[in-house]
Amino acid sequence: MQKLTIIKIGGNIIDDEIKLSRFLQSYSLIVGAKILVHGGGKLSTTLSSKLGIETKLIDGRRITDSETLKVVSMVYAGWINKSMTAELNSLGVPSVGICGADGECIPALKRPVGEIDYGFVGDVQSNKINSAFFQLLLNNGFTPIVAPITSEAKQLLNTNADTIAGCLAVGLSKFYDIQLIYCFEKNGVLKDINNSDLVFETMDEKTYQTLKQTGSISHGMIPKLDNAFLSLHGGVKSVSIGIAENLTQLLNHQSGTEIVI
Repeated sequence: MQKLTIIKIGGNIIDDEIKLSRFLQSYSLIVGAKILVHGGGKLSTTLSSKLGIETKLIDGRRITDSETLKVVSMVYAGWINKSMTAELNSLGVPSVGICGADGECIPALKRPVGEIDYGFVGDVQSNKINSAFFQLLLNNGFTPIVAPITSEAKQLLNTNADTIAGCLAVGLSKFYDIQLIYCFEKNGVLKDINNSDLVFETMDEKTYQTLKQTGSISHGMIPKLDNAFLSLHGGVKSVSIGIAENLTQLLNHQSGTEIVI
């Protein structure tokens, strides 16, 4: 099968124009079919503040009310997505900026209200990824740049970009040999949160569950690792987590943390 590289870029890299530009230059050099999924950065929080819209977070997760949804949709699927798309096109990578609502390519459902009402937040229907949509773009030489906005019927939904990347990888693994890489500002899965140079070279599921229970791994790393293991169980060939500046080394398994089952 043809190889497909899916990379999710997030964290503080999104907010750093110079680092993001360097990452996109490295990304443009990847040979063959590729998809870029991106997070939202801090711009939506800054813009919300300027508009007088309170940002509500619970355990680090954004509560998306109707006004916040307008902001994140404009920022994620607008400015950030189209800026990346324009830069990659200028680097010679024919790119198409999309979100999950386009062509209903990433169907989702509004998250049910439990102990916490997250508002207009989407949970991806991973078994309904519109593979034909992505194949149409990839087979015609286009690179999809995917913003973390999905929809249920006509309702837009704010959706975790790590989950989108993992679900895309699983949904397309029937047609491609997939390498999935989560890029952010850390060197990988840290052994010590106070020492960014000490990372796990590999991470297996048993070790992960133990570290999660003890609180050694928490917050933003959890959705990355949860989706990494789900991806491997779903047929994805390889999954790595590491720093965006080392993208070339990550692609060659020479940097970051490789996730194994």
